[in-house]
Amino acid sequence: MLFKKNKVFFIAELSSNHNKKIKNAKKLMFDAKKSGADLIKIQTYLPSSITLNSNNKFFKINKGTWKGKSLWQIYDDAKTPLSWHQELFAYAKKINITLFSSPFCEFTVDFLESVGCPLYKIASSELTHIPLIKKIALTKKPIIMSTGMANLDEIKIAYETAQKNGCTDISLLYCVSNYPSTTNDFNMYNIIKMKNIFNCKVGFSDHCKSDIASFAAVANGATIIEKHICLDRQTTSPDITFSMKVGKLRNFIKNINEIFDMSKNKIFKISKSENFSRKYRRSIFVSENIRKGDLFTENNLKVVRPANGVSPKYFFKIMNKKSPRALRKNLPLKKIILSELKIKQ
Repeated sequence: MLFKKNKVFFIAELSSNHNKKIKNAKKLMFDAKKSGADLIKIQTYLPSSITLNSNNKFFKINKGTWKGKSLWQIYDDAKTPLSWHQELFAYAKKINITLFSSPFCEFTVDFLESVGCPLYKIASSELTHIPLIKKIALTKKPIIMSTGMANLDEIKIAYETAQKNGCTDISLLYCVSNYPSTTNDFNMYNIIKMKNIFNCKVGFSDHCKSDIASFAAVANGATIIEKHICLDRQTTSPDITFSMKVGKLRNFIKNINEIFDMSKNKIFKISKSENFSRKYRRSIFVSENIRKGDLFTENNLKVVRPANGVSPKYFFKIMNKKSPRALRKNLPLKKIILSELKIKQ
């Protein structure tokens, strides 16, 4: 299995935030590695493998982050040139981090195989591209599938296609394909549902401006988080509105792993750190001197702090019984009294 450690794996998505400069891509990779990212992802495609170079209405974006642009313009601006790939994969090895990619056509799968891509991501937009999924699965390498826009039937078809064609390591990422996404877009129960149905690792691909969605995802069982990152002083790119400044990444990764640690136990559990505080609970103390044979009453027994005496749950069982011995005030009522009074413990 690709994801084995008892932690949240963080994938730093470079996407278009290199702004057409390979030195920016390398800087992002280095800073992500230094900040604790586990993997780095790029996208591998030619605009011609995704859309047509046309400005007619079918290819125009009418709203949102890329309003007014054609699909060709968006993909041409955002692409990571194929000529960079060998150098980027070599650089990833040099800084000791795993680099992988989302291919968008069968040709780019072959190309990525030639540069040693160790695993693959199916982008949300490609989840119904069954020929592409089959092509990737035949490599026998791990696959991460992003599920934005997909219903459970579509996810099942994609998942089973990968399985039937040789992939034995599949992870799913819950995703909302809205850029940027808002908190109203999410239903984190989807993570729990997918884990139950597919019995695999499930994570979250985050396109929010804030961190809260990733935090909620981890609290609901996500063990992989993918987020777009950008350079600290960067102000422009097709993805800038939903990208995290790389300088904030270390603290973000720390936070998601702390949330994971708080959420990983699936049983009711009391913290060991509370053991010290238990002694400041209440217990039964002798509030007035008691002679042997005196009745226990609310005048000579009190439920107070600390917890050195008998538990308060026995208070009413003790009331109005005769004391089997003399007891001094301001001392805890000891458990031996319960046995002497024949009170079941």
